[in-house]
Amino acid sequence: MEVYCIFIVEIILIAVLNRILQTSKSYRFLGLFLIVLTFADCQNKSEKPPNIIPDSTLYSSKNFSELVLDSTVLDSFYKKYAVSDSVQHEVQTFYGHRNFQYAWFNQRGVTCAVSTFHARLQNYLQVFEDKSLKNNDLDSLIIFLNANEKQFLSNKKQVQQLELLLTSTYFRFAQKVYGGTSKKTFDLEWFIPRKQKNYQILLDSLVSSAKCERVQEPVNQYYIRLKDKLIQYRAIQRKGGFPVINTSKKEFILGSKDSVLLKVKQHLVLMGDLKINDETIDFTDSLVVAVKQFQKRMGLVESGKINVQTVTELNKPIEFRIKQMMVNLERLRWIPVEMEDNYLLINIPEFRLHIFENQKQVWETNVVVGQTARKTSIFKGNMSQIILNPYWGVPMSIAKNEILSHLKRNPNFLKNNDMEVFLGDKELNPNEINWNKYTSNNLPFNFRQKPGNINALGKMKFMFPNNYHIYLHDTPSKHLFSESQRAFSHGCIRVENPLKLANYLLRNSPNWNPEKVNEILQTDTQTGIRLNPTVPVYIAYFTAWVDSNGQLNFRNDLYHLDTQLAKEVFGDD
Repeated sequence: MEVYCIFIVEIILIAVLNRILQTSKSYRFLGLFLIVLTFADCQNKSEKPPNIIPDSTLYSSKNFSELVLDSTVLDSFYKKYAVSDSVQHEVQTFYGHRNFQYAWFNQRGVTCAVSTFHARLQNYLQVFEDKSLKNNDLDSLIIFLNANEKQFLSNKKQVQQLELLLTSTYFRFAQKVYGGTSKKTFDLEWFIPRKQKNYQILLDSLVSSAKCERVQEPVNQYYIRLKDKLIQYRAIQRKGGFPVINTSKKEFILGSKDSVLLKVKQHLVLMGDLKINDETIDFTDSLVVAVKQFQKRMGLVESGKINVQTVTELNKPIEFRIKQMMVNLERLRWIPVEMEDNYLLINIPEFRLHIFENQKQVWETNVVVGQTARKTSIFKGNMSQIILNPYWGVPMSIAKNEILSHLKRNPNFLKNNDMEVFLGDKELNPNEINWNKYTSNNLPFNFRQKPGNINALGKMKFMFPNNYHIYLHDTPSKHLFSESQRAFSHGCIRVENPLKLANYLLRNSPNWNPEKVNEILQTDTQTGIRLNPTVPVYIAYFTAWVDSNGQLNFRNDLYHLDTQLAKEVFGDD
């Protein structure tokens, strides 16, 4: 119908135009008027396309303006400000989808997105002390705009310059603040996949916000919490930082009196562990509570006594803590904005397993992680199976480096430890093997330990297939969970409360109630239980974070990964 209508209009136009040329001026005017009416009527009978058609898959219809950017100026702008290729691509894509219409200005003037973004940028520069995103031209133009908007808007070149500076700076900002380092995180020993963030949609949301409502930043709740604490620590830093605790005494306990306690109390008040500073030299009951709270946040034994370890943590400068937070904020940029509803999270430096249900922590338990020489890998898996009474297939590295030497000294080592030896699929008699013939370079055998109370995996094993051969498991060595620093394993993760974890994971499985699980655990029969659906498992590495109670926690850099990442974030040598 639309094509037919246009065809009729074309015929009428040709005929009438010929006639108009042969008539007087007044008739010419009347003829032109009729042509316009005819064309308008035809357009009304068909769908009238808008002047600008936004890409509805990416952009809202609210942010389109009558002001059009001259696309030829982009190349000279890129050269003048040395805009990176990645930012050029983002800018080009953004304006291409808008048919090169302005984003930060419209026919009425400047939009509220300008002040919103500039305030966010200034806040970032202040909190993170990152000069790489500072642009003096941008700041000068905004100062001029705020001082005399009417005069500023009358200068089209200035408006165009500010438009492009805002857009290019926004994409630089988004890439750094929301995306993090461009270096592959695999090179930083982080194997949790990063999701690509769409900065195009984010900028569109910002510039199309008519009432300047807050646009959700593409960061997760953990990032937001830690950033808020960083702001608090920056304020403390500007006021002089933490007091230094100078003492030669090994320990202070309840009832002690010492002038150094004045600075301890001052320190704990700054961090929020001590609510009221009585400004006395007495070690009071309230100080005991505050010290325990501090020790808990640092991962120390919660003795309530000020010992050497506690003083060491108290004396770490605020600059060190700020740097620690910033390194971990970088890691938090890598994890998904929205986590699954239900998942497990193991934080390696914390030595803790956290269980989340409906995005809220329901409980937690201690774990043992890999030694520094045998690091537990950082990755994400999906737990798919629980094995009760598991066999332990001995890793070849342990067989070569540990078991072989035991067998050379004691041929009964396998029998004493309920272990079996295989060549391929064939089980062998260990007493018929001359172990002195073999070295770590030519050992052809595989070993496994039978189910039982002395099995290295204990009575339970939690499987989530991965390339790192890591899983969660029980252990007969329960005493290790009482240590504050629990890096003792060969890489796998030992769980302090495996039965509670198993029953929790099976809570919705009617065929696997706690009684049934206990019944099987009384035997030595290996039994596998499939989990449906599977449960996401995150094995992460955070040395600074805010817990579910709003408390800021710090831990030591167990695997020296903070040091490695600081080279990327701060350019440290």
